[in-house]
Amino acid sequence: MMNLRAPRHPSISYRPIQPTDLDVLVKIHGDLFPIRYEIEFFHNVVHGHDIVSWGAVDRNRPNGESDELIGFVTARIIMAKESEIEDMLRYDKSRSDQALVYILTLGVVESYRNFGIATSLIREVIKYGSSMPNCRAVYLHVISYNNSAIHLYQKMSFLCVRRLNSFYFINGQHYDAYLFIYYVNGGRSPCSPLELVTLLVTYMRRGLKLVSSRVWKKGEKNVGPKRVKYRDKALCPFYSVVSFSSS
Repeated sequence: MMNLRAPRHPSISYRPIQPTDLDVLVKIHGDLFPIRYEIEFFHNVVHGHDIVSWGAVDRNRPNGESDELIGFVTARIIMAKESEIEDMLRYDKSRSDQALVYILTLGVVESYRNFGIATSLIREVIKYGSSMPNCRAVYLHVISYNNSAIHLYQKMSFLCVRRLNSFYFINGQHYDAYLFIYYVNGGRSPCSPLELVTLLVTYMRRGLKLVSSRVWKKGEKNVGPKRVKYRDKALCPFYSVVSFSSS
């Protein structure tokens, strides 16, 4: 039952996770993740209790194994106003139904990697979120040392918006996490890319004016006793924006 070796030519298809997947789902999570999940979590997944899920199977496996999970993704719907990323969204806050999809776990057994399975599973989540008119984004956390996952999310146009110090505590050690967001249905960050560029150009111009003014004042000082002090506090928001967008 648990032989998950990939054949030479797998035929991958996708379906909802179901109660008969429980044992395999528990085993794959245990094999892939350093975090141990309560059995209640797996029951909620296979029975669809507040969790949506998709499983990948290989139809070219031997009889009795062709419907066995070789990959999965689980996710939960969260109200935007109750989420940790509310400050990263621009949406109509007068509407209480605005929602997000949070990816809980994503995994593919080692012998089935590099077949595009993880990409396809994430696309299923994005498609699901996009089909909900009130959904504004799909988001997730990834541990800071998981470079392959980070590369995957970046390749799929997720935005890395925040680094969270000591987010995970595993085997007595703290690890940072990155927060990734994929906006859907018109959802976007409080400061759009165009606004960031406009702000950048504006403050660059102000900076040039500041430099020009100082040069001119210095020349004026050399020809007379007059002394002028110049401060441009408008430069401070510029540095805040840069720090915020790169965190």
